[in-house]
Amino acid sequence: EALYLYGVMLLVIDQKIEGEVRERMLVSYYRYSAARSSADSNLDDICKLLRSTGYSSQPGAKRPQNYPESYFQRVPISATFISMVIGRLRSDDIYNQVSAYPLPEHRSTALANQAAMLYVILYFTPSILQTQQAKMREIVDKYFPDNWVISIYMGITVNLMEAWEPYKAAKIALNYTLDQANIKEQASRYAASVETLRPQVQQFLKEGFLREEFVLDNIPKLLNCLRDCNVAIRWLMLHTADSAYDPNNKRLRQIKDQVISDSKYNSKILFQLLLDTAQFEFILKEMFKQMLSEKQMKWENYKKEGSERMTELAEVFSGVKPLTRVEKNENLQAWFREISKQILSLNYEDSTAAGRKTVQLIQALEEVQEFHQLESNLQVCQFLADTRKFLHQMIRTINIKEEVLITMQIVGDLSYAWQLIDSFTSIMQESIRVNPSMVTKLRATFLKLASALDLPLLRINQANSPDLLSVSQFYSGELVAYVRKIIPESMFTSLAKIIKLQIHDIMEVPTRLDKDKLKDYAQLGARYEVAKLTHAISIFTEGILMMKTTLVGIIKVDPKQLLEDGIRKELVRRVAFALHKGLIFNPKAKTSELMPKLKDMAATMDGFYRSFEYIQDYVSIYGLKIWQEEVSRIINYNVEQECNSFLRTKIQDWQSVYQSTHIPIPKYSPVDESATFIGRLCREILRITDPKVTCYIDQMNTWYDMKSHQEVTNNRLFSEIQDTLGTFGLNGLDRLLCFMIVKEIQNFLNMLQKTILRDRTVVDVFKALLNSVNPVKGIVGNASKVYSTAVAKTQKIWTSYLEAILKVGQMQILRQQIANELNYSCKFDSKHLAAALENLNKSLLADIEAHYQDPSLPYPKEDNTLLCEITAYLEAAGIHNPLNKIYITTKRLPYFPIVNFLFLIAQLPKLQYSKNQGMTCRKSTDPVDWPPLVLGLLTLLKQFHSRYTEQFLALIGQFIRSIMEQCTSQKIPEMPSDVVGALMFLEDYVHYTKLPRKVAEAHVPSFIFDEFRTIL
Repeated sequence: EALYLYGVMLLVIDQKIEGEVRERMLVSYYRYSAARSSADSNLDDICKLLRSTGYSSQPGAKRPQNYPESYFQRVPISATFISMVIGRLRSDDIYNQVSAYPLPEHRSTALANQAAMLYVILYFTPSILQTQQAKMREIVDKYFPDNWVISIYMGITVNLMEAWEPYKAAKIALNYTLDQANIKEQASRYAASVETLRPQVQQFLKEGFLREEFVLDNIPKLLNCLRDCNVAIRWLMLHTADSAYDPNNKRLRQIKDQVISDSKYNSKILFQLLLDTAQFEFILKEMFKQMLSEKQMKWENYKKEGSERMTELAEVFSGVKPLTRVEKNENLQAWFREISKQILSLNYEDSTAAGRKTVQLIQALEEVQEFHQLESNLQVCQFLADTRKFLHQMIRTINIKEEVLITMQIVGDLSYAWQLIDSFTSIMQESIRVNPSMVTKLRATFLKLASALDLPLLRINQANSPDLLSVSQFYSGELVAYVRKIIPESMFTSLAKIIKLQIHDIMEVPTRLDKDKLKDYAQLGARYEVAKLTHAISIFTEGILMMKTTLVGIIKVDPKQLLEDGIRKELVRRVAFALHKGLIFNPKAKTSELMPKLKDMAATMDGFYRSFEYIQDYVSIYGLKIWQEEVSRIINYNVEQECNSFLRTKIQDWQSVYQSTHIPIPKYSPVDESATFIGRLCREILRITDPKVTCYIDQMNTWYDMKSHQEVTNNRLFSEIQDTLGTFGLNGLDRLLCFMIVKEIQNFLNMLQKTILRDRTVVDVFKALLNSVNPVKGIVGNASKVYSTAVAKTQKIWTSYLEAILKVGQMQILRQQIANELNYSCKFDSKHLAAALENLNKSLLADIEAHYQDPSLPYPKEDNTLLCEITAYLEAAGIHNPLNKIYITTKRLPYFPIVNFLFLIAQLPKLQYSKNQGMTCRKSTDPVDWPPLVLGLLTLLKQFHSRYTEQFLALIGQFIRSIMEQCTSQKIPEMPSDVVGALMFLEDYVHYTKLPRKVAEAHVPSFIFDEFRTIL
């Protein structure tokens, strides 16, 4: 076995890991391993054994010369040992399998394991394959007279005709097996066998047919049927498998076609037979286990009953017990007493002797009835018949042996189909779709497949190896994953139809309805269709839940969990696909596709949701819980993937808390610069609310087109997103905008430090201006000239500066709108949560403020996550102000207040004040939008120390005072528009930051504000 497994490992390594890949793995291991210099390192041997063989598992690849024998000979193994192993394998039945398969035509199946071993081990001595015809003839006659496709280990199939093509002796020996007449004979034999076996097994499976007495009387018959079924399934599965025949080889194609036509192969019928056989096996095994556990108890029970009847009869013939018309007979009385003793003396431990003795006792009871004319008395006859029945039952019971279970285990081995079963997946799903109650039979099939685990685990277990757990975990995991794949897809096809009917066909019934309209709303056809589909789903669910909790290998499979996981998986697949497909926008479209697409998407999601809600009772799951968990997972995962583009260390799928192996979220390749649908949605919103082309009116929460003055979008947009993607979607959008703002501010500061502050001429202007405005409390002489000269000299730097500020401002407006929508819906849908969060937030802030006034009061410690966690809740409920957020950490920057001040007064001439709309753009050719400008500047200043803001506001105050002073001295009655703009900035600054008015009034005398109000 060790030799065989070593061979199998070499073949599997070559099949699963290409030679070049292996070499690269070895090289990289060698480079990074510390032990390479040690003298006892065996890396050279490993390299010698595992370097590339030239073999490739790609379809159509040629087999290298002398492969695999040259590969097997890289590490020499004793020739004597190999020849002894081959000798034993040729002559003996090592595993005593023949006793489980007494029929001569099952011989090759009985020896199949041994045949696989021989096949692998022969490569260690290729001379037998090449030249020793007599030995090869003997091997083929014994192991391969009627089969040429074999499974060498856990479903790895090999076609001998292809494998032995290069070896002369082997090829000649195999010619008899591959003779056309022989192929025809074998295929026809199995075709006939399937035809007779199917009705037979179906008869056995009829309800109430397999009763205990029937089973005990017909053990050989039932086992023969099982053997025939398993042998036929094995032969047909292996010899018609696509993987066993290379489609590029003409001779192989011909053989395959011949097998399929002669065996009248139909994959559905074969699969049906496999299901029935598995179910039949399962029922028999369960019955036998039950009978074995009760065997001794029943036996003792029958013995006691039989012996008591005999004692009673003895008393009847003693004349003491009154039984009508029975004369006293001392001989019979003594005889029955003796029989009673004999029955009691039967020994359960010595079953053979007890069996013989029981047969003799039955005969004696028959004879006594005949010779002593006891037939005339019915009651005595009845007693005798009962006792004989009990003795018969004892014989039956003593025949229940564990050997039957062992034989069933050997015969039912399905390890050869470990990989081939994949080709039946679509048939399984199809048959479940047609007949949902099929699921119960599938349980038996999965259990039959699970018995294949005995093959790799047997020796690992016997050796008490610690690998037992990992190996069984691997195979069980594979199997459970397969079971998961089969089950729910079929159900979702029905659910998809229900979704379609519920969205498009069935109208909602209004609360009040005219009776003549009743017929229109009845929609009997559509409702009947929904009822029919629902019925199929509930039968299907019932079938799955009937599967009961089962151990598949070492993994406990709870069918309810399986069903739920399957439903989640399919839901995730469909919702993720709908979101991916539904949210793709064309940036060149005349009018934006955003709202129509969001409306369609909302309808689709609502359809999913309604159908899920509708179906939950029929499938006994928590529909709403699953829906919320999975949709939030999809959206959060996509947000995380989208935010990856802003991160240095990206979050990989295996690190993501939202991704899962059982219920994976599909990843689609991006269609534009965004990685996911969330990115596309966000960029489309940014595109249509771009401050260069739109004007945002704060009081109306609406964006208008600057040129046509048409409405572009308004805050309904966010309620639409809420309807489509729920709170998680809005939250995700908010998170993505935060990342974008951070990136924008970082780029902006980079530009400021690397271009503006390194430009000597510009820095000189800043210095000169600083000198002229000192002291800030005073008034600048000849103000308009000083300011306009500084603005004119720095004109070239403001374009990119303006763009960055407007972008940040625009995103802040969007964040405010999102927070608004979230807060509104939170107060509406879960008012208790909203109230609790607001109160907790206020009390926390009060505590923190108290701590800063008196440090002896408590404050959350460093390791306390309270503040972090509560922030996440507050953001999800929209109870936060994006304008107060610190996005990045900053260093001190020279000239920062003066740069921003100059930037602001450079923009003021482009704007004008109108009574209806506030500050608007003068010329649409030179666009500036006021709210994003104010919010952008405000956000930027918020990232730095508050004294910068102080200085900035002081400079604006000085600007207003100086210009006003100049106007008064020149007797100009109106307030200049730049002053109006600067005052508006201060007003808005106070309004947005929610600071007290005195912050602004500290820099501007109140009479100027009063005059300004008369203009308003």
